[in-house]
Amino acid sequence: MAATKKSTRSRKSAAKRSSSTRSTVAKKSSSSSRSGTAAKKKSSRRKYSLKAGKSVEREMKAMKSGKLKSGRSGKKVKSRKQAIAIGLSEARRSGAKVPRKKAA
Repeated sequence: MAATKKSTRSRKSAAKRSSSTRSTVAKKSSSSSRSGTAAKKKSSRRKYSLKAGKSVEREMKAMKSGKLKSGRSGKKVKSRKQAIAIGLSEARRSGAKVPRKKAA
C-alpha cells in the first residue's frame, strides 16, 4: 500500500514539473522576440556621450575620496546625485553630448 501512494506522488510531481517547464519555455520564447527589437532601438541611440560618462566617473571618484567640493561655498559634496550633476555640468561646458536639463 505504501508503494502505490509513493508512485502516484511521483507521477503527480513529474506532471507538474513537465507542465511548468513547458509554460516557462513558451513565455521565454514569446518575450525574447519582442525584447529583441526593442533592444536594438535602444542601442542605436545614445543619450550621453562617452566623454560625459568619463566626466561623471571622475567626479564620483573625487566625491568618494572626499575631494569634491561644490561651487562658491566650497563645501564637501556628500550626495551621489550632486556629484553626478557636477560631472554633467562640466561635460556640458566642455561641449560633450548631454541632454538638456529638465525644466523645473
